[in-house]
Amino acid sequence: MNKKQKKMLIRILVSAALLGILNYLGNISILPQTGMLRFALYMVPYLIIGYDILKKAWKGIRNGQVFDEAFLMAVATIGAIILALYSGSGDYLEAIAVMLLYQIGELFQSYAVGKSRRNISELMDIRPDYANIERDGVLEKVDPDEVEIGSVIVVQPGEKVPIDGVVVEGNSTLNTAALTGESLPRDVETGDEIISGCINESGVLKIRTTKEFGDSTVSKILDLVENASSRKSKSEDFITKFARVYTPAGVYAAIALAIIPSVVNLLMGNAAGWNVWIYRALTFLVASCPCALVVSIPLSFFAGIGGASNAGVLVKGSNYLELLSKTGTLTQGVFEVSGIHHSEISDEQLVEYAALAESASSHPISKSLQKAYGKPIDRSRVSDIQEISGKGVTATVDGHSVAAGNDKLMTALGVDYVSCHSVGTIIHLAIDGKYAGHIVISDIEKPHSKEAIQKLKASGVRKTVMLTGDSAKVAEQVAASLGIDQVYAQLLPADKVAKVEELLQEKSENEMLAFVGDGINDAPVLRRADIGIAMGAMGSDAAIEAADVVLMDDDPMQIAKAIRISRKSLRIVYQNIVFSIVIKLLCLILVAVGVANMWIAVFADVGVMILAVLNAIRALFVKKL
Repeated sequence: MNKKQKKMLIRILVSAALLGILNYLGNISILPQTGMLRFALYMVPYLIIGYDILKKAWKGIRNGQVFDEAFLMAVATIGAIILALYSGSGDYLEAIAVMLLYQIGELFQSYAVGKSRRNISELMDIRPDYANIERDGVLEKVDPDEVEIGSVIVVQPGEKVPIDGVVVEGNSTLNTAALTGESLPRDVETGDEIISGCINESGVLKIRTTKEFGDSTVSKILDLVENASSRKSKSEDFITKFARVYTPAGVYAAIALAIIPSVVNLLMGNAAGWNVWIYRALTFLVASCPCALVVSIPLSFFAGIGGASNAGVLVKGSNYLELLSKTGTLTQGVFEVSGIHHSEISDEQLVEYAALAESASSHPISKSLQKAYGKPIDRSRVSDIQEISGKGVTATVDGHSVAAGNDKLMTALGVDYVSCHSVGTIIHLAIDGKYAGHIVISDIEKPHSKEAIQKLKASGVRKTVMLTGDSAKVAEQVAASLGIDQVYAQLLPADKVAKVEELLQEKSENEMLAFVGDGINDAPVLRRADIGIAMGAMGSDAAIEAADVVLMDDDPMQIAKAIRISRKSLRIVYQNIVFSIVIKLLCLILVAVGVANMWIAVFADVGVMILAVLNAIRALFVKKL
C-alpha cells in the first residue's frame, strides 16, 4: 500500500469512527436530533471523507467537464444533506455513509490496480541497476547507459546480464524465466550470443557488448510493456464513448425523475411528495455511476498484457490483444547445416568462408552458418559485403573474393557449379571465381512444432499457411510432417507480402490473419498482416520492431498460448461489460420505482465495481493456459 492509499485508509477509519460515535451519541440522546450543532458535527466526518471528491467535482465544473463520478457523488450527497436540513429530520447518516462506501470502493480499486502493476513489475523485474567494468583489476559498477558498444563487462553469479553481447570468456548457466516464462536454464560458453535480462546462475562471464543499453533486449521489453496501454482496444474505446454518453444521460434522467412526477402531482392538485422524487433522483445519480465499467475494462486488458509478459509473450497494446483472439489464419522453420558436398577445400574452411561472408545478415540461413562455424565472427576479416536479393551475397574475406548463394548467383557470376539432390537449402560457394563446393541446410523442426500446429487448430485457427523462400520440395516435406494446410515456396520478401495480400482478401471479415517470422526479410510482412508475431528474442531487431506481438521464446507452442491468453482476457472483458450493465440497469429501475434506497444503490455500485475488478485481475494468471 503506497502513501496515498495509506492516507485514504486513515481518512476512512477516522470518518467511520466519528460517524459511529455521533450515531451512538444521537441514539442515547446526548446529541440533539436536529439543529445546527448536529449539522456541524456531522459535516466533520463528511468533509474528512469527501473533501477531495467535492474539490474534484468543482474543478470539473470550472473546466467544463461536468459529468463524471465526482460530480454525481457530490450532487447526490449534498442533495441528501439539503433534504435532511429542509425536512428537519437531522438524518445525515445516509449521505455520509454513501460517500464513505464510495471512497472504500475507490481505495479498493486503487489498491487492485496498484497490485496488478506491482505484479507486472515483479514479473518483469529485469531492469539492471548497474554493469560491471573491470579497470586495473578492480570491478567498478557503472550505469548501463554509460557502457559503449564493444566494451567488455563482467557478470558475476547471481547478477543480471545488463546489456546484449557475446561471451568472450567463461561459461555459465542462465536463468531466462523473466524473459521467456520458462524455468529451464540455458548453458552459455565463449562465443555464444547473450541477451540482457537473464540472470547468471553459476560461473563468471566476460561479455563484449554488441548494443547500447537503450537498444538492448531488456530496454525494448520494458518499453513495450510500459507503453502497451497507450494503444487502446475497440472495447476500451467503446467504454470511453459509452461513458461520455451514459453519464450525461444518467444526470438528465435523474433530473427528469425529480421534476416530471412532481409536476404531474402538482397538476393533479397534489403539491406534497416532491421531496420523495428528489430523493429518488439523488439515489438514481448514485446508482448510475459507471465505475465498474470505466475501471475494470482497461484493468482487464492491462492485467492480460502483464500476465502475457510473465509468460514470455509481449503484446504491444490492448488493441493487438483483442485482435489476437480473432485470429483465423496463421502463416509461418530452425535451420541447421546437414551436409557439405564437393568441397575443394576442407569442410571447416568452406563453412568458415560462408559464415564470414554471411556475417552481416540476420536471416535464419546466415545464423545457421554462423552456428555451424562455432566461433566468434571477426568482422575485421570481411569487407565489401553485398547482398543480392533472391540470390545470395558476395564479400571479400581475408583478401579473397567470396560468393555464397543459390544456383542463380553462380549462373550470374559465370561459375560452373555442381547441382545437389539433397532435401534442403543449397548454399554454393565460389572463391576467387572458382567453385569451392556447397553446403546443405535443412529446416529442422523445432520441438513441439507438430503439437503446436494441432494446438493452434484446437484454438480456432481455421487455416495454417507456410510462406518460405526455400525450395518447393523442402517446404512440402516440412508442411506434410507438421500438418500445415497450405504451402507457398521459393518466395522473395516482396512475394511474401503479395501472398499475404491475397490471403487477406480470402479471409472472412471477422477473421484476423497473423504472420509469424523472425528474420529481417520478414519485417515488411509482419507490418502488413493484421497481427505480426516476431519469434524469439534473438530475432532481428527489424522484425521485433515491426511486430505487434513478440514471443521471447522460440518455442512455437507460445503462439497458441498467446491466442489463449488473449481469449481469456476478452472473456473477462465481456463478462464485466455484461455483468456491470445488467446489474446497473436493474438497480436504476428499482430506484426509479422506489424499491431501492440510497444504501442499496451505493452497495450495488461499489459491490459491482469490486467484483468486476477482482474478475479483471484474473487476467494476470496465465501460467496454466
